[in-house]
Amino acid sequence: MVLSFSFFLLLFTLIGLASYWQSRGTKQDYYLASGNVKPWLVGLSAVATNNSGYMFIGVIGYTYVTGLAAIWLMIGWITGDFLASLLVHKRLKAAATATGEVSYAGVLSVWSAGGNQPALQRVIGVISLVFLLAYASAQLVAGSKALHVLFGWPSWAGAVMGSILVTLYCFAGGIRASIWTDAAQSIVMIVAMSVLLFTATQSLGGVESTLMQMQAIDGFLDWFPKSLALPGIAGGLLFAISWLFAGLSVIGQPHIMVRFMTLDDTTSMNKARLWYYLWYIAFYLAATGVGLLSRIYLVDTEAFDAELALPTMAMELLSPAMVGLILAGLFAATMSTADSVVLSCSAALTHDILPHQIENQYLIKGVTVVVTFLALLGALANNHSVFSLVIMAWSGMASAFAPLLLALCVGMRPSQFASLAAVASGLAAAILWRYLDLHEKAYEGLIGIVTGLIILCLAELFRHVWNKDKVNVS
Repeated sequence: MVLSFSFFLLLFTLIGLASYWQSRGTKQDYYLASGNVKPWLVGLSAVATNNSGYMFIGVIGYTYVTGLAAIWLMIGWITGDFLASLLVHKRLKAAATATGEVSYAGVLSVWSAGGNQPALQRVIGVISLVFLLAYASAQLVAGSKALHVLFGWPSWAGAVMGSILVTLYCFAGGIRASIWTDAAQSIVMIVAMSVLLFTATQSLGGVESTLMQMQAIDGFLDWFPKSLALPGIAGGLLFAISWLFAGLSVIGQPHIMVRFMTLDDTTSMNKARLWYYLWYIAFYLAATGVGLLSRIYLVDTEAFDAELALPTMAMELLSPAMVGLILAGLFAATMSTADSVVLSCSAALTHDILPHQIENQYLIKGVTVVVTFLALLGALANNHSVFSLVIMAWSGMASAFAPLLLALCVGMRPSQFASLAAVASGLAAAILWRYLDLHEKAYEGLIGIVTGLIILCLAELFRHVWNKDKVNVS
């Protein structure tokens, strides 16, 4: 078990370090790999970054507790992600190329009104830094949980190991190292999840026998959870739509969207999306299936941590070598997101928040080390579930950034004041929704994104009326 896990860990590290030989030593190369990454690498890297420890730990734990109703998380998430990609991805890549910007915040601030908006760039940078640090901490926590269960290591060991590895290959090759390791990690991730799904189903006597055992659990195969915001069909529809907005929220995630900004050419976007969605659908189906099966194998008690369902089930069903593969897949998932998040944090701090004139290679790499250390501290102090941490960070950034990006993609060019108002109001609405403990009824990102869009539409309407009045007066 330790041997197979160590083998894959060493493989990922060597792949990341090998990217050093392709490094050009420039800011553009460190943050965007000089904008010449092939479509298949972009697709696999984006899906590995998206399908993080949240999928191995959070989604499986959520499915264990919720049952079949968790499938709406998958359907809504992927559908929303796909719809957003039709409008946003190619336009964002084109804007990054046209503006020469290397960060997500930089592109939005320059694109917004066709000129530099430094206040907007810094605000987006600060919000990104705060939420991405929470996101990175969640990934390190996910890896630690698995190592704790499978090896009996201290709960801090996985977080420390993960932070060291992330620092090594981010320091070596920047986003190119991250993308190369992501591609390898995505293959190990889907193989690990598929092996566990197949083995668990066969151990229960096949598909038909498995379904019969699930039906024996009260309410486990209900299509919707019992705690809906509204009764009947209306509540189920709101539940599904809220998760669609969770998928659409991908456009508000700097660490994922920057992958598409590294693509070699906008004409290659469809190829990248094909790789991305084929891998995404297959992996999400396998993860949901494993989550459902885990409820049969593992007793539901108050003392049991549902987010440990996957490693616990792997130990019961698989040989030591295969358990090592599962752990490698889980650890790969956490690292593929952690390194992406750390690089986006570094970009937010060095390129978006600090003055551009002090930006250089030494500062960029030094900040990468500092950011990784801060994420490690957050992981060691963590007392929340991986699922709740990721959803909080995901919805916060989506509520702040997605409305502005959507508006830009449909041709709106809001002023800096209107953009800042939309960012602030969307984020505030999402935080308030969660503070009022309404996030279990409907995803807070839905509320935040709609709020931000309303602000931008009102600003656009006011601008048209104002310009019309000026023409009439003259």
